[in-house]
Amino acid sequence: MNIPIVLAVAAAFGLLRLRRANLLIWAVAWWAGIYVLLRFGFTAPIPSSVVSLYMGIVSIAILAYVSSSQERREEASRPLVRFMTEKRYTALLGATVVALPALAAANVYVQMSVPIEPPLFPRTVHPASPTEVTVHEKRIDLDAGDSPFRHLESSNPEEFRRHVENGRQVYYRNCVFCHGDDLSGNGMFAHALDPIPTNFTDQGTIPNLRETFLFWRVSKGGPGLPEEGGPWDTAMPAWEKFLKEEEMWEAILFLYDFTGHRPRAREEVARE
Repeated sequence: MNIPIVLAVAAAFGLLRLRRANLLIWAVAWWAGIYVLLRFGFTAPIPSSVVSLYMGIVSIAILAYVSSSQERREEASRPLVRFMTEKRYTALLGATVVALPALAAANVYVQMSVPIEPPLFPRTVHPASPTEVTVHEKRIDLDAGDSPFRHLESSNPEEFRRHVENGRQVYYRNCVFCHGDDLSGNGMFAHALDPIPTNFTDQGTIPNLRETFLFWRVSKGGPGLPEEGGPWDTAMPAWEKFLKEEEMWEAILFLYDFTGHRPRAREEVARE
């Protein structure tokens, strides 16, 4: 969480409480406060489509509350009626009528006029992984290590398939929303993300990487990228906060199994 933003919203609500704000102001404040929290209150960016979805639900909930009784309807509408009917507000009302469509038009113009610019500095698509990472208080050797389940592919195929199936379930419970049903990076949230999610079916992605590299990226996510990997601002979360180590290894097995790719061997890296 972005604590300063959360505290600022809480302070604004506290100030409204002290000033005994009317129901209309509270309704506007709740809508704006929740938008600010969703948009700026989380360290990992939330896709704009998700923000729009939640704000739609919030709008309906606030409207339902305000209109749930005659008393609330009158309390919420009274300031609006006064604003639109009293002569002392005529100039302000006229300015509002002009300003609202003007602001909407200006927003459309600004969004359509954003120039396409290259990144401000060069970036490495696949930055070198650290030699080791610590996940769930366990040190994982990324250079000398391997997937703990890969050897089962030849020594115990039945057990290997069980881990692949577990990985399939992990993927479709957690990763499908961004990386898509067919692992091609076209999930339901993909259009709202920049950069777009990785297309695992692309020959230029996971076939070039070792499984330990993927484990590093999955476990540490976007927040774990080094400076040379920026500016990605990827929404990829650090999955070590939500998944067990075994589940992350199993999900990686599934990526290779589903796409038919083979992971890059440690020997291939050593020869370079």
